[in-house]
Amino acid sequence: MKLAPRTKKIALASLLVLSAGATWAWLAHRAPAPAGELVLHGNVDIRQVSLAFEGSGRIAALHVDEGDRVKAGALLGTLDTRTLALHAEQAAAQAEVQRQALARLRNGLRPQEIAQARSRLKAAQANALRAGQDLARLQEIAASTGGRGVSAQDLDRARSAAEVAAAQADEQRQALGLAELGARKEDVAAAEAQLKASEAQLALLRHQVAQGELRAPVDALVRSRLAEPGDMAAPQRPVFALALARPKWIRVYVGETDLGRVRPGMAARVLTDSHPGRPVAGKVGYISSVAEFTPKAVQTEELRTSLVYEVRVMVEDEQELLRLGQPATVRLDAGTPR
Repeated sequence: MKLAPRTKKIALASLLVLSAGATWAWLAHRAPAPAGELVLHGNVDIRQVSLAFEGSGRIAALHVDEGDRVKAGALLGTLDTRTLALHAEQAAAQAEVQRQALARLRNGLRPQEIAQARSRLKAAQANALRAGQDLARLQEIAASTGGRGVSAQDLDRARSAAEVAAAQADEQRQALGLAELGARKEDVAAAEAQLKASEAQLALLRHQVAQGELRAPVDALVRSRLAEPGDMAAPQRPVFALALARPKWIRVYVGETDLGRVRPGMAARVLTDSHPGRPVAGKVGYISSVAEFTPKAVQTEELRTSLVYEVRVMVEDEQELLRLGQPATVRLDAGTPR
């Protein structure tokens, strides 16, 4: 069905009126930038951490998933450390043995043990006295009988017995002296060194057991879970990727012509399409001194003015309105260039 020429004109006029009305409404709704205000566009950026176990082993459990918020020190995952725990128990027992040995050297012998040493000395001295008396009697008999009353073998045997008894008495005297003096300082130092070595080995094993726990270094949001229980973990293989809650900033770019209007500490308002009526307050932090894309050495004035510089607008997003990578508009009351 064909429309009459008059009908076509009416329809075209109506379309133009509607288009003009829509354009006016968009312009009226769009907040124009006040004089002196600098409008920049960029994306939300935050720091991220890749977490991996310090030790190697099989993952026993993971306690968080993507999207979970974790506090600093929260346990995120554990390794199977049963073997290391058994080695640590063995090292603890060995360290205790060394500790008791050192205490025995430092404390010396008990009074009863010293009393036993004195008794052994007395017995050895009595035995030496008796052996000496026996030798003296035999020598007297041999002298009175002209050597006929005692054989030479008996005299030699008695003389040897007296010498042995005297040596035993002297040995017991030296043993009593050592018991009363106690351990040598060199022996105590050696025992102390052995104890330190055992304690160091125990500390190392306990540290390795502790490395089987993966904990959050700061308050953060779990972005990615990169492994599962049963997987083999290694220091080079991240298990979680965390997004830090703070600091948070908007990465924007400013042209060289407007670079002089931006200063560190300048107040800023951050707007997003998700929350157009809820600006987030911020301030200018880092301003790059180098252009993002460096041109060739020979530049024209037109090319130099097209360079852009990175600016970070730091924000305190208490209500968590801004998400990583989200597009954002930054409005700065920049004024005139300095």
